[in-house]
Amino acid sequence: MSSNNRHHPSGSFSGHGPSQQPNSQSNAQPSHALVSYEDQDFTKRPFPQVPPPAAHKPSDQDFYVYDGGERKVNHEYLKTHFYREGRLTESQALYILEHVTNIFSREPNMVPLKSPVTICGDIHGQYYDLMKMFEVGGNLQDSLYLFLGDYVDRGDFGIECLLYLYALKIYSPSRIVLLRGNHECRHLTEYFTFKRECLHKYSEKVYEACLRSFCSLPISALVDGKFFCVHGGISPELIKLSDLESINRFVEPGSHGLLCDLLWSDPIVNFGHETDPTPTGPGLDRGTTFMHNGTRGCSYFYTYEAVCQFLERNNLLTVIRGHEAQDAGYTMHRKTPKRNFPSVITIFSAPNYLDVYHNRGAILKYANKNITIRQYNSTAHPYWLPNFMDAFTWSLPFVGQKITEMLLAILSICSNDELNESDSDSEEGAQAGPADLAARRQLIKNKILAVGRMQKVFQLLREEAENATELDGAAATSTAVSRPGADALTVQGTRINKSIRTFADARRSDIANERLPDFDQQKPTIFPVPSMRNTSRRTSEGLDMEDLIKRTLDEDADDGGVVEKLAEKIARGRSVTGRPGALKRHDTT
Repeated sequence: MSSNNRHHPSGSFSGHGPSQQPNSQSNAQPSHALVSYEDQDFTKRPFPQVPPPAAHKPSDQDFYVYDGGERKVNHEYLKTHFYREGRLTESQALYILEHVTNIFSREPNMVPLKSPVTICGDIHGQYYDLMKMFEVGGNLQDSLYLFLGDYVDRGDFGIECLLYLYALKIYSPSRIVLLRGNHECRHLTEYFTFKRECLHKYSEKVYEACLRSFCSLPISALVDGKFFCVHGGISPELIKLSDLESINRFVEPGSHGLLCDLLWSDPIVNFGHETDPTPTGPGLDRGTTFMHNGTRGCSYFYTYEAVCQFLERNNLLTVIRGHEAQDAGYTMHRKTPKRNFPSVITIFSAPNYLDVYHNRGAILKYANKNITIRQYNSTAHPYWLPNFMDAFTWSLPFVGQKITEMLLAILSICSNDELNESDSDSEEGAQAGPADLAARRQLIKNKILAVGRMQKVFQLLREEAENATELDGAAATSTAVSRPGADALTVQGTRINKSIRTFADARRSDIANERLPDFDQQKPTIFPVPSMRNTSRRTSEGLDMEDLIKRTLDEDADDGGVVEKLAEKIARGRSVTGRPGALKRHDTT
């Protein structure tokens, strides 16, 4: 459920509700200035300056256009329709996905391009920033566009980004080139957010069609025979550019090999100064070219020397890649010794990544042998709850915790001193045998303990909801949360904003999500987990959400034994008169 908060300075949000109307009697009778319920107009939007979402789906007349007798997708209509959070019919989405897959399949592994060209980095589901990017970069008639991959995941509008870019590809196949990123695969889209988004907004059939389109995407491009463009970087298996021709790209990428390296590899952290000592140890030996990429958990770090050798072997000027968030939106890495040109250029086009990185977005324009970097800031966008949940589902842990807290509050009418007292059993013993008395007390005690354990479960789920975020380090997992207050309800809000003040803070907090994940299909759960993290993602203790819930339910007592003492006291204080009967009306007050 989207609340469609466009982040106006007023903080208003869209939705139908009561709107205040002027009262003609307000001056004469200030004490009676309130508007009666009957005078409310519930048909008007209380904040008309916030446009409502597009509730309709386009007709075929709106969706298709004809260009010289050829039927194409009306990308101009889709641009506005998606901006208003509109959706397509399943058949329309499938038409785009299947048609563009055929176009991609006819393109080579390395697409040759000629300048002028505008090169764009990662988008990551930030549709509203994609629209800003086209404003900065110009339309397709002015420049050929090259995208370096990662169109989906982590942002809430991945399917809109994908369908819009695919519509542009269908309309002008020669004016836009889309490369594959490491997130364009089944493994990561199931682990992060894109599959969940597809199932929420469309269907499993649309998601599978998206995966087929991913496998058809080209993996590299060569601009003017001098600029090698790829999502991640180079590989020890990439000696000559001709090696790219033998890659079978129409597959799910593995965890090693040339295809994996093109999508996953990175320049080493101290690129260009690898031999210098670092705070963590001595520098690398001269001549080192590749090292295992421990940050990603797969592929390699490549050194300055490795890049210089690659450029020299293939008579290239530079490597242009995406794959890594950049504070300024781009980084020009150390220049080559012979041509005095940046050996690697990293471009990142998702400003304020995940709404917490505080970075700028950038695109690279190359024309007339000149490179221009254009930067831009993020654009306000509608807000979605984590996991694309509605407000009722997201609030269940909060409601459940409050209910169990009330139950325990009603039961805890005894003081701490009274909890430690022992009651006489003589009266009860006279009415029931010792075995019946013990069984009845244990039954009462078990019920109280069950309420206490459920209260802890809902507290666990509530803390997970309050820390709902993709940044694993920004807010700890449920077991390590310090609660800001009994009534604090936050989603990605104040707590994360306080803990992340700089780009470096966000990068450090998000490092766990840079890795190739060990991922099993998400297990079904009886409890809705509000976090963007899947229930199969492990906590610092190696437990997932289901494990934490089961462990909590299996505990015999709470941390201080208060529930245990309370249950024992109540059990001892109840008279055993047989099985409890049904509640009658005269029993209530």
